[in-house]
Amino acid sequence: MTRSLAILGSTGSIGRSALDVVAHLAPRFRVTALAARTSGSVLAEQVRRFRPQIVAFGSEDPTVAQACAEVGAALIAGEEGIGAVAVHPDTDLMLNGLVGAVGLAPTLAALEAGKTVALANKESLVIGGHLVMAAAGGPDRLIPVDSEHASLHCVLRQREKRDIRGLWLTASGGALRDYRGDLARVTPEQALAHPTWAMGRKITVDSATMMNKGLEIIEAHFLFGLPIESIDVILHAQSMVHCLVELGDGSVVAHLAWPDMRGPIQYALTYPELCPTALPRLLPGGLDTLTFKPVSVERYPCLALARRAAATGGTALAVMNAANEIAVESFLAGALAFTGIPRVIDRVLTAHTAMPAPTLEAIVAADRWARREAAAAAETVTTGEDSEWKL
Repeated sequence: MTRSLAILGSTGSIGRSALDVVAHLAPRFRVTALAARTSGSVLAEQVRRFRPQIVAFGSEDPTVAQACAEVGAALIAGEEGIGAVAVHPDTDLMLNGLVGAVGLAPTLAALEAGKTVALANKESLVIGGHLVMAAAGGPDRLIPVDSEHASLHCVLRQREKRDIRGLWLTASGGALRDYRGDLARVTPEQALAHPTWAMGRKITVDSATMMNKGLEIIEAHFLFGLPIESIDVILHAQSMVHCLVELGDGSVVAHLAWPDMRGPIQYALTYPELCPTALPRLLPGGLDTLTFKPVSVERYPCLALARRAAATGGTALAVMNAANEIAVESFLAGALAFTGIPRVIDRVLTAHTAMPAPTLEAIVAADRWARREAAAAAETVTTGEDSEWKL
């Protein structure tokens, strides 16, 4: 059976990998809609190759417009276009590969329109997990794409929650795992040099601060209905083991796969089938060294900040996420030291009074407030006032 697929964020790393999977599995999939916010020339090439019915792009672009005209695709600009792609009537599966809080609204719209959602946008669950899970209404309408959560989904789908004592998400430690210099002097280029994964800029910095794992703890909490306290993180430099699950009898199940996003993307797109991938086989003979180490909260304070927001709940989650997005943007722009990222988040969280069980409108309002506060905090941190903050 051919499945009809819409992709949000088609020109990003997730979107490009997803289209590689679609090409590998042809003719299992028909691409009905594509949306991107940047990289018009890449989107135009995708349009010509996959011939979607509608296309959304963040701004007017003659290259994209020409490609759409050639294949007869409707072109819609801006946020309206992203919403139209998310609920396209000829689509049964929507892959959300957007980055950041902007992904929540289309996730909810797709679920409410009856689509199955393959979710790479972890922020949808971090800031609006209670809304997303309610809209999904069941375990088979929301399939995770993060490598750790796809692995957990595979391991846990035939087990009862009462059989699970705890689980670990593995973390590479990011580009600065072995860095022994002054972290305040780390450049964006250094933070973006990830040793095992090829990802977008924002998520790569999040990997270096370990905020990515903090977000993933919250994501796993909502996806699998497990207490935050039962979800932990462990350093695993090789990025071959993606999760560890401790069962009620004390035994531990590990899920291994290549550190390549085409694997978890294919898992989400073809679920509940397990189809051969284009990746090489993972054989035991090539696993001669696998190491695991505890995570130092002193080195990775963003992990503690994410747990603090999770313990508070409500709009604190949206505030933490928004502050992190602004802080990372400031760091990448050269306006904030790497060690300023957790300080900005801490300040904004401290200034916020959380609202429990927020509506989508309340989440959006908290997100906007936090972005303003974070931008102001980033300017203050830059003056050197918080230069003693250490990772």
